[in-house]
Amino acid sequence: MPVIELHLIEGYDDDAKARLGRALTDAVRQVVPAAPEAITVMMTEHSSDGWMRGGERRTPAPALPDPEAVVLGFLAAMKARDLDAAQHRLSPDFEMRFPGKGPMRRLEELIEWAAPRYRSVRKTIEGTEIASASGATTVWVHGTLAGEWPDGSPFEGIRFVDRFLLEDGLIARQDVWNDIGEARAAGAAP
Repeated sequence: MPVIELHLIEGYDDDAKARLGRALTDAVRQVVPAAPEAITVMMTEHSSDGWMRGGERRTPAPALPDPEAVVLGFLAAMKARDLDAAQHRLSPDFEMRFPGKGPMRRLEELIEWAAPRYRSVRKTIEGTEIASASGATTVWVHGTLAGEWPDGSPFEGIRFVDRFLLEDGLIARQDVWNDIGEARAAGAAP
């Protein structure tokens, strides 16, 4: 039964501490074959006046936003075509790659590139998965696409997987894989 003891400066809210506890539990399970209920995470909080590093009193850095919420918020903003709200979730060096297209850096590039491919597209999200390593967090989103081809005829049930790389709480990269090309080649598109 693994036990993790963590010391924090007071100031993190309950949501941040819960996310931290789940992340530590998941990290242990990558190495130790233990059920989640067998892993104990104990957090002890200390007031900032009882915490020093380098001879200086410290205050906690703000918690990073929930990476899943960042990604789902980005996708919701894109669905609503609220490019300003979507842009606020992107790092300055953001890059995205879609099937058949080299890197794009601006959301407007994506909209221009997609215009001849389909009139509209909606994502039905079936699941998300989160992994963290080397200071970055990856959020995988998978499900199906539905929408209209350029002539207005409908399509649905096209698989997709999006991989988002987050750094410092912002989306730095989006990689997209889907079967739109295969659906078109099979005659699903006019």
